[in-house]
Amino acid sequence: MLNFRELKEIKGDASFRKFYRNKKNHSIVVYAKKEKVKNLLIYDAINKILNKNKVVAPKLLNQNYKYNYIEIDDFGGKTLNEFFKNKNINQDLIFRKILKTLKRIQSIKDKNVINFNNQRYKLKEYDHRILLSEAKLFSEWYVPKKINKSKVRNFKQKYEKEMKNLLSKLNFKNDTFVHRDFHVSNLIYYKNNIAVIDSQDALIGNKAYDLASLVDDVRLKTSNKIKNKILNNYLKKFKKIEISKFINDFEILSVLRNLKIIGIFMRLAARDHKKKYLKMIPYAWKMINYRMKSNRDFINLRSMLKKNFPKFVN
Repeated sequence: MLNFRELKEIKGDASFRKFYRNKKNHSIVVYAKKEKVKNLLIYDAINKILNKNKVVAPKLLNQNYKYNYIEIDDFGGKTLNEFFKNKNINQDLIFRKILKTLKRIQSIKDKNVINFNNQRYKLKEYDHRILLSEAKLFSEWYVPKKINKSKVRNFKQKYEKEMKNLLSKLNFKNDTFVHRDFHVSNLIYYKNNIAVIDSQDALIGNKAYDLASLVDDVRLKTSNKIKNKILNNYLKKFKKIEISKFINDFEILSVLRNLKIIGIFMRLAARDHKKKYLKMIPYAWKMINYRMKSNRDFINLRSMLKKNFPKFVN
């Protein structure tokens, strides 16, 4: 049993977990009393799959599930989000390394793993039902705080209908390992490699999803030129892919993801009193606006959002 008084608590994320650095063991202790199946058992199970497929992810060093914690590898304190604050960093080189890691992740075929409680865990499918429920976080948390109460119900009905319409336009099957939060705050430059953390939400889904998470990441502001370069470098690695269909899925999933993120950030502020995420909402809107501009599938959604949120959609 660890003595938590001897450990140093480190900055956490938007989840219910707490993180501690154990300098003595060169490890990170993840404590999760709430949602501990996902945050401890499933997290380690997904990391086992990643490591098995030569993706650097934290390995389990110790666990005490009864007392709500696991102990894992410590890759250091700098995520790529922190790393990129150094203006001398060669972003292009790092993004190429990230894409190499993403390609490795997307080649994973394992869907089953035995967790440390000797139970079988099977990755679920990232189906339209889950994508729709995520997109509705925008209408459930953000919309009621931003438009007139008399308009909320009508907006929600039209919004859900339009989300279903956009989901029907997706081309690719759910046949790819999806990290689901593949962005710079969950990637660490470690021993000349890219280490992946925060993988407990992984599912089997659309191959465009993780790239959309990376390119249109609300945490890292990049120019449209850099966004296009990353997208083109990815497409070069998959020469057999139907580019127009992939870009269509990429744009739809990017918009849905950033609508979800706006909803999550508003929920964090309203429910959990974590208001620091609100400052990232305008950039999420900027990316939504950018992705909707040249794709005719967004005509209805763009019209709805422009009418109700003219400050962000033009």
